[in-house]
Amino acid sequence: MSRRALLLINPRSRRGAESAEIVRTALQGAGLDVRCAPDGAESSAQIRENAAEVDLVVIGGGDGSVNAAVPALLETKLPFGVIPLGTGNDFARTIGLPLEPEAAARVIAAGHLAPIDVGEANGHPFLNVANIGLGVDLTRALTRDAKRRWGVLGYAVAGLRVLRRVRPFTAWIEHGGQTHVSRTVHVAIGNGRHYGGGMVVDEHARIDDGRLHAFSLEVDHWWQVLRLLPALRRGTVRDWAEIRTLAGEEVTVRTRRTRSVNTDGEITTETPVTIRVQRAALRVFVPPPE
Repeated sequence: MSRRALLLINPRSRRGAESAEIVRTALQGAGLDVRCAPDGAESSAQIRENAAEVDLVVIGGGDGSVNAAVPALLETKLPFGVIPLGTGNDFARTIGLPLEPEAAARVIAAGHLAPIDVGEANGHPFLNVANIGLGVDLTRALTRDAKRRWGVLGYAVAGLRVLRRVRPFTAWIEHGGQTHVSRTVHVAIGNGRHYGGGMVVDEHARIDDGRLHAFSLEVDHWWQVLRLLPALRRGTVRDWAEIRTLAGEEVTVRTRRTRSVNTDGEITTETPVTIRVQRAALRVFVPPPE
């Protein structure tokens, strides 16, 4: 009997509207019985409503689309696959998924599942990274129109715009029974590996290692961030004195005044924030090991 798949396509994602029929056809051609959710339907509601009638969920969109479905996936325990149709597609990069829709559909149809961890920031689940400081400013500056027009380059365009306005702040980072005082412009706590359109939170980070990987950019001037960009791109963050790093299962960040916290591209909570990792909380379709 064919596996029954609930297909959720975000028509507002960068390639969503143009790829919906391609994705449906590719999944059906690979032998899946596809049930399409109505355009614009709220993903978590659709997953809950159809949980008893489907065997898996397929999410077509970017990181925001995947993140929106996580609460319902955690509740229903349904396995899920991703068709990367967004701008950054950082979760897809983290699990090694091909970025072409047809190739991603073939991965889902092949049926190889892997367990992954889920981060939680003040109770809000996320897959990639939680940011405070520069990452929040970038989220506010990166409009949907800019992402559609520039793609991944939109991150660089928005980043240059916000860098000149960035100012250091003091963060108290609690981890493993110790408190680190950090004069910083940006704190990132990653559950996965990639964020920000292909940046790497830590070269050793994996989404199934049961650990959070965090870093703080301890610089005084915006131009110093430019010097660190190659390291941030590669994840070689431990090589620089200006980048404080730590890893573990729980991190708490406090700031003198309340600051917004961005998780997977959405502002979802604020400081003080406690971030935890739920080990092997979800199952996702990934390319089979070579």
